[in-house]
Amino acid sequence: MATETTVDFAVDDLENSLSPARRAIILFTVTLSASLYSTTILVVSTILPQLQGTMSATADEITWTMTFNILATAVVTPMTGWLVARLGKRSVMLWSVGGFTVATYFCGTANSLEELVFWRVVQGALGAPMTPLTQTITLDTYPKRQHGVVIGLFGIGVVLGAFIGPVVGGVMAEVSTWRWAFYVLVPVGVVAVAGLYLVLPKDKPEGHAPLDWTGFILLSVAIACMQLVLSRGQRLDWFDSTEIQLETFVAALAFYLFIAHSLTARNPFLNLSLLRNRNYALGLVLVFIYGMLNFTPMVVLPSLLRDHVGYPDSLIGYVLGSRGFGAMIGFFTAMFIGQKYPRKSMLAGFSAMVISGYWLTTFDLNVTVTELMLNGVVQGLAVGTIWVPLTIATFSTLPASVRAETSSVFHLLRNIGTSFFISLTVTQIIRSTATNYEYMTEQITPFTPQLLLPWVSGEWSTDSVASLARLSEEMARQAAMISHLNAFGIYTLVSAAAIPLILLVARPPKNSS
Repeated sequence: MATETTVDFAVDDLENSLSPARRAIILFTVTLSASLYSTTILVVSTILPQLQGTMSATADEITWTMTFNILATAVVTPMTGWLVARLGKRSVMLWSVGGFTVATYFCGTANSLEELVFWRVVQGALGAPMTPLTQTITLDTYPKRQHGVVIGLFGIGVVLGAFIGPVVGGVMAEVSTWRWAFYVLVPVGVVAVAGLYLVLPKDKPEGHAPLDWTGFILLSVAIACMQLVLSRGQRLDWFDSTEIQLETFVAALAFYLFIAHSLTARNPFLNLSLLRNRNYALGLVLVFIYGMLNFTPMVVLPSLLRDHVGYPDSLIGYVLGSRGFGAMIGFFTAMFIGQKYPRKSMLAGFSAMVISGYWLTTFDLNVTVTELMLNGVVQGLAVGTIWVPLTIATFSTLPASVRAETSSVFHLLRNIGTSFFISLTVTQIIRSTATNYEYMTEQITPFTPQLLLPWVSGEWSTDSVASLARLSEEMARQAAMISHLNAFGIYTLVSAAAIPLILLVARPPKNSS
């Protein structure tokens, strides 16, 4: 307890010693760093086709450039608290952003799949502390009364990076080659490192805390196996695959041993006693749900709109961009009301998610761009409105000394929620599409009365191969639409499930400092 009090006083001294201008520059540089990380993660998704051709890889092989990056990030993220205790926030941040920038450059120079996967692993591992640490530095730099505003500004920057990434990757890959999708980010990383070096105040490590290797290895194995299951499950037909069965068993066993070890060790890798803090425990559950809902529509909508509705990529870009516009409005609004009314703000945000999800379930294949963009604005508004009060409510009752550790777990669960729900949704869509198509084909015979209607018989019939092909194509479109509507229904139910949990969140204590 004495250590926590001492560190809290140190944080208060830091807040009081910094000028407003220096605080603003720190906020800008850490936001730029977090935006760089989110941009680089998503930029690869747009250049996968070019990567596959250049590397002469199969569709399954090229996905390792994404899978191993996610694995490395997930394994190293929980180490953030230990790294800060050993080296200090400033050193960890500089090495993380600097190493991440160097790895990004070498990703662009890769000439083989193995080389690219290696540098993607390095990129994910070195960049893992960036997101939780940038949030920790932001909270440490400003007094609690300003946390709502600065987290909102921080969130706007990170969201911009997430939406700029795919655009930058697509444009650079089209104008030049996929390599420039990486190269163009290197100058941004250099600027971020220079800014952090100049403005971040020097801090002393808390001590040479020993690393709990048993806990670290067990948690790393559990996370790595779980991410492999989520990434490869659909391609390997889930539990019909021996690999998926083995990875699931190892993940469950390692996680159980990690919990048992953490509850009995003197200095565990992660301090599970922090879960006794009600707001922190609820915040982890809510951020897991938030992660489930955040990126899922961005993953499932483009394929539906491109393959079955017939939208060009430019229109799909506008649809996704509208979500970013809504998110900026949500963050801006939450800056002013999120700290004062955190529970009401989160209720409003998750309610907006319920509304957007239910609205999606009413769409059909004749949906207009205007409807999709308005729905995207509502989705983005929900994302922005939730994040600020969720962050404040989760960390407001915790001592500043544990912010690095708790923030790393916070972001780890958000990422796991995203991977889990995207895998679940994609699996549901693929299997539901096949089931719906099979059911429709059973209804089509030469005696089907609907095919005899005058306005139907000219377009679809069973009289020729060409007519059957057109009919099959339309059934495939309708089956895909039904499966997506089912996915949107699940999205709506998960959004609604978060609302009762928000009512259990305690109001953060008033703090005028």
